[in-house]
Amino acid sequence: MIHNSTINRMLKRKSIRHYTDQIPSDEVIETIVRAGQQAPFASQMYSVLLTRKREKSPFRAPLLFTICVDSHKLEVIMKRQGWEMASNDLSVLMFGIQDAAYMAQNMVMAAESLGLGSCFFGQIPWRAEKVRKDYKLPKRVFPLVQLAMGYPREDPPPRPRYPMDFVLFEDEYPEFTEEQVSEAMKAMDEGYMGQNYYRANNLKLPLENGRKETFTFDDYGWCEHISRKWGQWHKSPEGLIEQFEKCGFKIAED
Repeated sequence: MIHNSTINRMLKRKSIRHYTDQIPSDEVIETIVRAGQQAPFASQMYSVLLTRKREKSPFRAPLLFTICVDSHKLEVIMKRQGWEMASNDLSVLMFGIQDAAYMAQNMVMAAESLGLGSCFFGQIPWRAEKVRKDYKLPKRVFPLVQLAMGYPREDPPPRPRYPMDFVLFEDEYPEFTEEQVSEAMKAMDEGYMGQNYYRANNLKLPLENGRKETFTFDDYGWCEHISRKWGQWHKSPEGLIEQFEKCGFKIAED
C-alpha cells in the first residue's frame, strides 16, 4: 500500500467513547462543519444540529452532532423558483441520505486531523420523532445519524476489517469459495477477540426466540455478534416507515 499522512490517519480511525473535559472552540466546530460541506453532494440535502449539553450526549461527549436529511430547505428554494417537489419521497430520501452520509464522514476526518475523536450512532432514525420534537424540526427534515465528538481520553486500536479479496471485485461479483469465506470470518473474529473487545465491553447480544446460548467470551466474535443483530432485529419496516411519515416523508402506499 501507499502511505501518506492522510491515508495513515484514515487507516487509524476508530470510535472514541471516552473524552476529556476540553471543550472544542467555535473555530474548531466551524472548521469541521465547513469541511463536511465540501463533501460530494446531489442537492446539499443536509442540515447539522449541534448540542453542547454534555448531560444529553452519549458518553458525555462535549459535542453531539445530528446530521439530517433536509428536503425542507430545498423545497423552500424550489418554491422561490416557482416549482414544487414532484419526485417521490423514496428517491428524495435516497439522494438525501447520500448527501448527509458523505458530509458526516468528511466531518469525522476533519475532526481527526484537528486531534478530535468521534463515534457514530446509527439508531437515531428509529427515534426520529423524539429528535424532531427536541430540536423543533420542520416537516421534511429527517435525522439520519448522530455523531459524538471531543478530545479523546483513550487510544484504542482500530477495529479489524475484511480482507481485500472479500471487498474489491473487478469486472464481476464472484462466487465465494469456502476458503475465502472462512478467511474473511477468521480475520474478523480473531481480530476482535485478539483485542478482547466483546469481553472488555461486556457485549454479548442476548438470544431471542428460545435459542440456547452456546458461546462464551472465549469464542464470541464479530461474526456471531453481527449475525445476532441481523438475524433478530428490525423484522418489520413498519416502525421506520412510521418515523419517516412523522417527519413528512411518505414512502409507502396506503
